[in-house]
Amino acid sequence: MAEIGKVGVWVRASPEVADLAGEVERLGYGALWLGGSPDASALEALLAATERLTVGSSIVNIRTTRAREVAVGFHRLEAAYPGRLILGIGAGHKERDDDYRTPYQGLVEYLDALDEAGVPRERRALAALGPRVLELSRDRSAGALPYLVTPEHTRRARALLGPDALLVTEHKVAVGDDPEALHELARRGVKQYLRLSNYVSNLRRLGFSEEDLTPPGSDRLVDELAYQGDAESVAKRLAAHLEAGADQVAIQPLGDPLPTLRALAGRLHP
Repeated sequence: MAEIGKVGVWVRASPEVADLAGEVERLGYGALWLGGSPDASALEALLAATERLTVGSSIVNIRTTRAREVAVGFHRLEAAYPGRLILGIGAGHKERDDDYRTPYQGLVEYLDALDEAGVPRERRALAALGPRVLELSRDRSAGALPYLVTPEHTRRARALLGPDALLVTEHKVAVGDDPEALHELARRGVKQYLRLSNYVSNLRRLGFSEEDLTPPGSDRLVDELAYQGDAESVAKRLAAHLEAGADQVAIQPLGDPLPTLRALAGRLHP
């Protein structure tokens, strides 16, 4: 596994991401995680735009992309950019995917196919929230890529994964000096996930109430899932994931990413 550092960046796939990647590297972030089930060409654009940055998919949806296709892309990129790609995969959402089946079994079958195609265990990771998939991520991959979670989830995940498995936790942030505007930005970033049952079930396990989880989400929920405020206070809250056992916290900036990433660069300490 490549050295990814303590702080990474999570962004959605877009035509502008390749331009952002170079700045992410210059600012000292250790990895760039690309959302939206990116294909090999999208990942290649980020690798080509940088020299050392680790690039990860977060995540490739096993319902929409065949394992053999993913493996071919992985091997091509590994040959061109050795050691810099982490293949993140996940089971998608029953509300969005026609062929959903049993998420756990779907992941097992996909991992079997990646094994057959020679994709190394240590170069792949799973989008994992609940205990069963966390255990699968520990046993069949480098580790876990939880999304939309709190430091308490990070603590529980580390206890289940053990000391050696990779644990990269995404967290949303809104940095600035207008509390009302930041809170509205944070709410928009969170509420879309409250209609997806896997996220809601996980948040329920973390102690959030039905009132918290009713769209568009309570103030408490929004404040816990999207940190808001000045760069120093946001950095202190993000560091709680590192203190809870994450190898890396992957910052997802809400709004214009560059000012946020520049403000937070170098501020996080475990």
